[in-house]
Formats: sequence, structure tokens, C-alpha cells
Amino acid sequence: MTIIVTDAGFAPATQREIVGLADLTDQTAVDLSNTDDPSALIGRLDQLTLIRVAFPAFNDGRAFTIARRLREFGYTGQLLALGPVIADQYAMLRRVGFDGAEIPDDLAARQPADQWQFRAADWRQHHYQARLRA
Repeated sequence: MTIIVTDAGFAPATQREIVGLADLTDQTAVDLSNTDDPSALIGRLDQLTLIRVAFPAFNDGRAFTIARRLREFGYTGQLLALGPVIADQYAMLRRVGFDGAEIPDDLAARQPADQWQFRAADWRQHHYQARLRA
């Protein structure tokens, strides 16, 4: 099982059909690896309601770039980080466009909701780009 982490807290992940990019036909949910090119979804973004982008390890940040690019392409559906991201990364996940994360149960046990909630409360604050643009 996995846990969905959002600004509202923890919730169990719901079961649904999610396919990989190579298998995408008429489904509305897709998993991207951290090596997939998100531009492959251009022209299909309005048909998708969920995109999960894999983080194979918490120290592999390629999914951050994929999330930002998907939002720049105009994707407005739910965008989740998938894998062992940690609470300290939550603010950055939100800033680049993720709506939350889907994390393994064992990680949720080690980093309970209160650790994530602290980061959720201030993800818009301390945004260095906003300070530079001011």
C-alpha cells in the first residue's frame, strides 16, 4: 500500500488503472519514469486526470524538472511524486507543480503526517525566486 501526502495530510491511495508511458492509449492516468520525456504527452494532457512521476530515490531530482515542464505545457490535472521522497522535499515538490506525493507505507511510518504538515504550511514562503523578482 501507499499513502498520498497533500496539504490536507495523509490519505490512503485509491486503486485505479495507471499505465506507463509506453502503454498509454485511452487511459486517463499515467506513470512517468524519471527518464521519460514529458513532451511525449503534449496533445494528450487534456485527456489525463493523473500523472505520477517516479522518484527512484530521494536524491534523484530529475522528476522536479519533469513536473515543472508538465505544468509549463499546460497540464492542470493531478500531479503526484511517486516514491521515496522525504518530508524535507515537500515544499520544493509543491513549488515546481506537484499536488502531493505518493509514498510507501514504511516511509509514512518513519515520517508521520505532522512532519509533512509543517512543510505543507509554508511551501509558498521562502521562495527565493519571488524574492528575486520583487
